[in-house]
Amino acid sequence: MAARKLVHIVDDEHAIRRSTSFMLQTAGYAVRTWPTGAAFLKEVRQAPEGCVLLDIRMPDMDGIAVQQRLVAGGIAIPVIVLTGHADVSIAVQAMKAGAVDLLEKPFGKAALIASIEAAFDRMTTTNGAAVRAARANRLLDVLTRREREVLDRLARGLQNKAIARDLGISPRTVEVHRANLMIKLDVRSLSEALRLVFAAGISADGSTRSACIRKTPR
Repeated sequence: MAARKLVHIVDDEHAIRRSTSFMLQTAGYAVRTWPTGAAFLKEVRQAPEGCVLLDIRMPDMDGIAVQQRLVAGGIAIPVIVLTGHADVSIAVQAMKAGAVDLLEKPFGKAALIASIEAAFDRMTTTNGAAVRAARANRLLDVLTRREREVLDRLARGLQNKAIARDLGISPRTVEVHRANLMIKLDVRSLSEALRLVFAAGISADGSTRSACIRKTPR
């Protein structure tokens, strides 16, 4: 019999660990739970391979710090970030660090399993990075220049009002461009849009390395 896929749950709330563990076990996954980021980091190198559901807001060491330690240590484990307080800056930090997805609590079973399967797909796709980059660039190429400008600033962690000031347009116009680009990219959340941006390639200052941003205004 094939081994069950393993999911690590790192969350300081016992109720979340228990309910999420039960949900995943009934769906056929193996589960290990960890009450703190420090406990997970201490054992992760010896732990069986899997993906990790990582809570953002934990005492002592938050999820972003745990994720950064994983990256710094060269530990290539797919991360799905869990948060009860999703915002642009958290999504940007998580996605820049390589998170597969960001799920806002309370999350449904279907959304959770879809994210987990995406994480395992990332582990098993040999040329996954190149494939994701090519697909992301094809999708981003359908955006107008202004929509790309809005998206690039979202990827830098700016809120709508700050984007409006930066581009010299109204916050309402930013909202319209943001809604339009989400429709064109066929994404349902900011984290999905950011995943495309970072898959396509983005520099530390938020500018994309893809040539498709150099488009004539429409």
